[in-house]
Amino acid sequence: MKSIRRVSEQLRLGFLPPLLLCAALAGCATAPTIQLPPNLFNDASFAAPAVPVDPQQAFAMSEAMRHYVRVDIAREARTKNPRRALADALHNRAGLQLEYDAAITRSAAQAFDARSGNCLSLVLMTAALAKEMGLDVHYQVVLGEENWSRSSGMYFVAGHVNLTLERRAIGNTAGYEADSILLIDFLPGEDLTGQRTQEVREATILAMYLNNRAAETMANGELDQAYWYARAAIQQDPTFAGALNTLGIIQLRHGDTEPARRTLAYALERSPSNTVLLSNLAQALDGLGRAEEAQLLRRKLLALQPEPPFHFFNQGQRAMESANYQEAARLFKREIARDPYYHEFHFWLAQAYARMGQPSLADRQLELAMDNSTTRGEHGLYAAKLQRLRAASAH
Repeated sequence: MKSIRRVSEQLRLGFLPPLLLCAALAGCATAPTIQLPPNLFNDASFAAPAVPVDPQQAFAMSEAMRHYVRVDIAREARTKNPRRALADALHNRAGLQLEYDAAITRSAAQAFDARSGNCLSLVLMTAALAKEMGLDVHYQVVLGEENWSRSSGMYFVAGHVNLTLERRAIGNTAGYEADSILLIDFLPGEDLTGQRTQEVREATILAMYLNNRAAETMANGELDQAYWYARAAIQQDPTFAGALNTLGIIQLRHGDTEPARRTLAYALERSPSNTVLLSNLAQALDGLGRAEEAQLLRRKLLALQPEPPFHFFNQGQRAMESANYQEAARLFKREIARDPYYHEFHFWLAQAYARMGQPSLADRQLELAMDNSTTRGEHGLYAAKLQRLRAASAH
């Protein structure tokens, strides 16, 4: 399972917004004026949320967090600046000992209590602690970083955010000392050199959090709750395409096909080349019997994306069904070349190698699947399979 470790002078962890076929497109740092269509929301079709949706709970501080700032971080800050004291607390073995777990998106307080979370949860937690310490927080989206995954019959795409910490200027201070700005960036393994970023508003971060909760509750079949999360996400940042897409998918799954079409069409007007929206709008048009319009969108989609995510992986699975394990391995390796960090690709390549009687290669791929897993459940599953493979190979 992915662990959190120090990378040079920075910390990094991937932001995983689970969206049904949806890219994590963020709004700009300056709040634009957006007039949403009057018929975007269809509240009357959904029951009231079982859990009240309060965006500010994402950053809410618990008493345990305040105690940690007052005592533990304050102790470290006696010999170093506050930004470094907080950064060290995020990775030192004697500090928070954080663990990556992408099973759900936790609020700041929940991530602190669990000492784990997906990237967005840990960004929320870090920001809440930093603001309690009197530091200024700025959020950034890392451009060009997208990784796909799938769960509950849905495809998700992961983007990535990080944050920088600054010490607030006191009085008439004209500037900051050289070490006054520190990047906090969580993700195991990769080099930050050449990273291109775009600053985003805190409202966009809140929209991402609410959108994650919408997608997670939708995956659990809680469409009413998911609707209110997605609605709140759009209200936080109307420019966030991910939330518009999620709302459209919730409406589609709820049987509200025409509202879904309107939502997805509106989002596509704002992002005409968004392949995710093209695909989902085509599904909505199919549901309305507008097959010709759907086909036109799919032609455009094919021109923009001739080999979509999971293309070779799905072909590899079909080859496995036909017992063509050598071809399956070739296809799985092509998918891994496009995304070397997705655990399921390694797991299926391990199965192909095992069927071909190559246990040492299967062993290595299961190790990679385990190392790149993003939840405790996945890690445990791969660890058990690896143990069984090694036990069988020993006899």
